[in-house]
This record gives sequence, structure tokens and C-alpha cells, in this order.
Amino acid sequence: MFAAVIARGATIEDFSPSESERQLPRAMHSRMDERPRVTVGIQSADIVGGDNRALQAAVDYVAGLGGGTVEIGPGEYLMRDSLHLRPHVSVIGTPGRTILRKAKAAVSRLGLDGDFGEEQITLVSPEGFQVGDGVAVWDNNAGGFHTTVGRITGRRGNTFSISMPLNADCMVNLKAQAATVFPVISGYHADGVRLANLTIEGNKTENIALNGCRGGGIFLYRAFGAVITNCVIRNYHGDGISFQQSNDVLVQGCVSEGNAGLGLHPGSGSQRAVIRECVARENGEDGLFLCWRVRHGLFEENVLENNGRFGISIGHKDTDNLLRENIVRSNHGDGVFFRNETSGMAGHRNRLENNLIENNGVRENASGIRVRGETKNLVFKGNVIRDTRPEGNRKQSVGIRIEEAAGEIQLDGNQIEARTPVEDKRGKKP
Repeated sequence: MFAAVIARGATIEDFSPSESERQLPRAMHSRMDERPRVTVGIQSADIVGGDNRALQAAVDYVAGLGGGTVEIGPGEYLMRDSLHLRPHVSVIGTPGRTILRKAKAAVSRLGLDGDFGEEQITLVSPEGFQVGDGVAVWDNNAGGFHTTVGRITGRRGNTFSISMPLNADCMVNLKAQAATVFPVISGYHADGVRLANLTIEGNKTENIALNGCRGGGIFLYRAFGAVITNCVIRNYHGDGISFQQSNDVLVQGCVSEGNAGLGLHPGSGSQRAVIRECVARENGEDGLFLCWRVRHGLFEENVLENNGRFGISIGHKDTDNLLRENIVRSNHGDGVFFRNETSGMAGHRNRLENNLIENNGVRENASGIRVRGETKNLVFKGNVIRDTRPEGNRKQSVGIRIEEAAGEIQLDGNQIEARTPVEDKRGKKP
């Protein structure tokens, strides 16, 4: 079928189809109109291997044919770099049995300043950094989108070439550092990708944090129309699922749990996202965080529980979203939190309908819903807001808290059981 089969640790010798295969390989096509299909596995697969190189070889091969499907068999695959997605390639695992495990990270301070646009870094402690590893570089001023995530492409002594130019100056006096941290699955400019039935093991205890603007167990950047279904992301030292500047993304039936950052992070201008039937629990920060300019999204039938900050957070220009039939419970802070923004920046015209919001405020008093900033034209309809814990442990003391600067808010048919059902600080009734 292939000119070479990749064994563990081996490389591709030849991935060009033979003359007889040049139209469409028979082993991957039963009809001329079907898309290519390649299997990867620990054994008995088109491509045999147990790490990111075998997975990447399959994805790149299928992408070279114009798109298709990569099926990953059962087993644990060690990830020393991201699985880099390609447009119109689907990656499908075996439910609960295909595990992509993040390798232990190496960490070092930079020995020389890294300049904006430079494609090399010099390290103080190069031990553990290898050619082919994924790598991130940042300093105290170069976080967020200014963090650079790429791959090590060469080495001379303590100096390593990298596949991406630095997004910002990374200065030694600002504690510049590099680490072999990266998204376990990464999709840049990868339209029409599909992920299904994969388990991401983030190996949090052997890694340091990578921020959600450039990382996550699964991370997408300008990957329009992506579909992520029935995936589990756990124990990643950062966000579970993060997609940035990616329109029309569907995330369905996924579990994001025990990650150090946010559970679900649609962000930075992502329009028309749909996140449904997902679970975000026991993450270090918010269960569902709508980042900047998340608009016209649908968030329904999710469970957001036991997260370290808010169940749901909405803020900077996050407008015109519908959040319905979610369960938001036992989060450490407020159940649903509208962030403190000025009128031009606030999360206007969002609707919360038929959600169950209960037992939030694990360590301190909290609200079921809290509206901060100059946020206006919200609709809260048919929600059940309550605290069912024993009397002495009820810390969701306010049902809906509306702060002084907020604008018009419509309350319709909510069932509220709280010490203070509605606390309106605007000086007028909602």
C-alpha cells in the first residue's frame, strides 16, 4: 500500500504513490468518489508507530491527496510535538482507547535576548531540548498571542533554530525562557478539520503552563468550520480546548477536566461557535470562558461544574450569544459572570434561558448570575437559580446581582431561591 511503513522511531522513506496508485490507492478507496483513508497504530496499521511522528506522517500524506481521514488505533502515543492538523483532514480515534500523551517538558532560561523576528534561541540549560520537539518561548512581557510556539529544527551547542520567528522580543532581564510545551493537537489555518474519539493526556505534573491564546490540549487558530466531537482533554497545564479567530466551530460531546486553565475557551473574534453537550469540570479557572469578540454563538446542554473560578464568564465585546439549558453548579466563584467592561466593550444582548444555576460559591459568597460593567440588553428567562446545600453551607447567597453601571436587563420567569433573590444596585427595579 505504501512504499514505507513507519516503525517506532523510524522516518518516512517514500510517501509518493506508485504509478499504479497515482489515481487513487485501492486500499484506501472502495469507490472513486471516496476520500483517502489511512490507519495509524501501534501495530497492524498502514503506518506503524507510537509517537507524534507516525501520526503526523499520516496527516501530511492524506493532506497531500487533498484531504481525507486518518484513523488512529488504540494505544498511547507519546507527543514530543503537536499533531499539526491540515485542512480538510479528519482525525478519528477509538473511543476511550486512543490516548495522546504530552511528553515531559524541558525548561530553560534564555542565555541571550531573543529578538522579534529572530528564528533561533540560545539556552542556559539545553538538556532535554531535542531537534523535532515542540517549543514555546516567552518573557514577562511576551504572553498571550506574543508567546511563540514552534518546533526545534536544528542545534549548534546551546543555540537552537526554530520553525517560527519570535512574535516579540524575549529579554533576559525580563526572565525570558523556553520550554518544550505546545498544544497536543494544533490547527493553524486548517479549515474543515474534524477530530473525534481522542483522549488528550496533558501530563500536567511534568509540564509548565502554556497560555490559552497559543495553547491548549486542543488548540485552533483561524481554523474555520472545525468540528470536535467526543474528545476527552484532561490534566493539561493550560486550557482544555481553545480556539481563536476561528468561525463556525462545533464542539460537541467533549469532556475537559482537571486542566490548569480554562475548560472551554472560544476566543478572539470567533463567530457563530456552537458548544453543546460538553462537560467542563475541575479546571483551574472558568468552565466556559467567552474571550474577546465571541458573537452569535450557541452554548447549550453543557455541564460546567467544580471549576476554580466561574462557571461561565462573558465579557469584552461578547455579544448576541444564546446560552440555554446548561447546568452551572458548584463552581468556586459566581455561576455566570459578566465581566467589568465599558459600554463599547461590554457583552451586550446575551440571552440566558432555562439554565440550572446552583450551589456556586465553594469558598466565599457568590451570585448565581452577576452583571458587572456597562452591560445592557440582557435577557434572563426561565432559569432555575438555587442553593440546595445545608443551611450553614449556602454561599450562593444572591440569585442575580446587577451592579451600578449595568443597563437594561429583562427578567422573565426565573425561579430563584436565595437569601437575596435579586440585588439591583442601579437604584431602580430591573
